[in-house]
Amino acid sequence: MENILVSACLMGFAVRYNGSDKLLISRTLARWREEKRLVIHCPELAAGLHTPRLPAEIHGGSAEQVLSGNAQILESDGRDVTQHYVLAAWLALRAAQAGKCRFALLTDGSPTCGSQKIYDGSFSGQQTFGKGVAAALLRQHGIAVFAEAQLHELIQRVDAADKCRVVDAG
Repeated sequence: MENILVSACLMGFAVRYNGSDKLLISRTLARWREEKRLVIHCPELAAGLHTPRLPAEIHGGSAEQVLSGNAQILESDGRDVTQHYVLAAWLALRAAQAGKCRFALLTDGSPTCGSQKIYDGSFSGQQTFGKGVAAALLRQHGIAVFAEAQLHELIQRVDAADKCRVVDAG
């Protein structure tokens, strides 16, 4: 059976930058949790960031450029927190690998976990297509990343992978 890395805030933990959660209610997630298939992880807390904390956004490029040192992640007061977020990405990868996860369900919009959209770097509330540093790093290492709006697609992919493993084992 496949394991899935899941953003802690989607599981009801109040770990987002503003001290809130983003609880995603799903019978399948509840079942996967009971089956101990979920690796629940908050990359930002793992990297030592506090809750609550100032909002942070990618500036001057993409998540891949942040990872290569060619763009930054800044907090709303201008403080450069790039190193914390890069560490968060690597810790998410380590958690996924340790948990043997081939899939991840991450919170969209985050400079760490966003997989379809992130904030545009202006702190104006505007979003743009893009991904956060953890989502980018996980994808670079072959882990399929899904946003919470893609839960149905993730369920289909996990179910298909589970069926393939049963056939291969038989």
